[in-house]
Amino acid sequence: MGSVLPWLRRRSALEILAVAMLCLLVIVASVAPLALHGAATTTDVANALKGPSSEHWLGTDDLGRDIAARVLVATRLSLALALGATAIGITTGLVLGAASSAPRVGGLVAAAINVAVAFPGLLLALFFAAIFGAGSLGAMASIGLAMTPSFARLMQTLGAKVRDLDYVKAAHQLGLTRRRVFCRYVLPNIAGPLVINATIAAGSALVVLAALSFLGLGVQPPSYDWGLLLDVSLNRIYTAPASAFGPAAAICFAGIAFTLAGERAASATGVTHRFSESRSVRRGRPGSGGADVAASVKNLRVSFVDRTGSEREVVHGISFTVQKGERVGLVGESGSGKSATALALAGLHDDRALVLADELVVVDVDVDGPAGRVHQRLLKERVGVAFQDAARAFNPALRVGGQVAEAELAGSRRDRLAQATERLASLKVSAPELRARQYPHQLSGGTLQRAMTAMALAAEPRLLIADEPTTALDVTVQAVALRTLDEALTRTGAALLFISHDIAVVAELCDRVLVMKDGHIVEDLPTSALRNDAEHPYTRFLVKTARQLDSARSSELPTADSGAAKRAEGSA
Repeated sequence: MGSVLPWLRRRSALEILAVAMLCLLVIVASVAPLALHGAATTTDVANALKGPSSEHWLGTDDLGRDIAARVLVATRLSLALALGATAIGITTGLVLGAASSAPRVGGLVAAAINVAVAFPGLLLALFFAAIFGAGSLGAMASIGLAMTPSFARLMQTLGAKVRDLDYVKAAHQLGLTRRRVFCRYVLPNIAGPLVINATIAAGSALVVLAALSFLGLGVQPPSYDWGLLLDVSLNRIYTAPASAFGPAAAICFAGIAFTLAGERAASATGVTHRFSESRSVRRGRPGSGGADVAASVKNLRVSFVDRTGSEREVVHGISFTVQKGERVGLVGESGSGKSATALALAGLHDDRALVLADELVVVDVDVDGPAGRVHQRLLKERVGVAFQDAARAFNPALRVGGQVAEAELAGSRRDRLAQATERLASLKVSAPELRARQYPHQLSGGTLQRAMTAMALAAEPRLLIADEPTTALDVTVQAVALRTLDEALTRTGAALLFISHDIAVVAELCDRVLVMKDGHIVEDLPTSALRNDAEHPYTRFLVKTARQLDSARSSELPTADSGAAKRAEGSA
């Protein structure tokens, strides 16, 4: 009682009512078939068709059986059929909805979903009932398949919004299978609407079951559910309305209980997921690349196709190499094509992007070759990506430690979580055991960014692509993040492609810098030569705008309309 009262104080009246109604249904479904079986099945012709009385609250049927007892006993079968039909609808709907995004059969499945959604659910239920025949299992399967198109469309719509988020791309980058990404990264984040619709569908299934029983296609005697009892009682509704009131009230009560419980169930979804064993990553054939080259890019072009079908090129034939163990900075203003270049190297562009290159070999994998899809698993093993916005790159429904541990392919769940904790500690994350058990929203921006780096380095990649990982951090936290990143790279020996718009940060961390503007690489030079040997006006402008610690406070920084900026703009 001491633990129940605080729980009640934290809940709204509707939540308490929903829980109470569901508990009542469960109790009746469990107890009534055992306690009232005799009263519900024993015939008493002498008391047939009696009205309500103290002995028979809802009267008796044409064989003298107690209607109230039969309504209560029918609770178990009615709920079982409704929940079973809902489970069939959800399962098949999720499978079809997920398949609609598959590379080969997605278009065909999506077209089938569009056609099925055009038909009313009751019409589909009647169609399938005619195929399966009359009976309890046939009715359950018919209603479940009739629900499938709506759940498939819901899954298709919600999944499309989640698949483009950074944490789903990060999961793909770790080499997880499509099924694992769907189960752990897509499904938990759309579970709320699915649960609400499932509970509403369970209430609707009771009504459709009653309709099928009314038409003689549902439960058949001697079994009975609320729909069959309602069908029998409708013949006497004018002379004995109480006999029809019982099953009708039971259907309404259960439907309201399911609907009220939907939002409560949705709020509790997505926080109790456990880690399962990682599946081994399939190996692809290595591509052609130099022994000392981590990435070789020649004439890379990246274009995007908009809704009208027009194509817009954002990266215009750039070429560069990254040696193994080398730290290369890619610097430029927003919209210059830096992130598009990074996604092309990691093989993370979606179907709207067109990536072409004379050569695009990353960690010995030919990304743009004819067998590029076959090599994706190997590419994801060897390339780590630290995304720009760590808050979006982490799955909000999973704990931080579990996501860092995704790349650990060997060992038990406990061992992998211990390794994830060690990696968090190596990136100077305070209280790593606690942080590993927390959710992303419970971590500060700097801590989350370091956890993002730990996740990117968890598989010990040969090349780390860091896409502006310090942009949203203050100066103090940024310095710590850069120092820990430097230590991690020194420890692992991984090459680095560091993307930023801050040339001062790139000069501090990297050996070489690529200056990018409007989709072109306008200069490639060592960071030590930035201040004195930069030739391109835009590079000199970037260097000039980076205030140094010894700069006078009264000195004026150049602005976008200054002569240097204009010369840079004209030459680009």
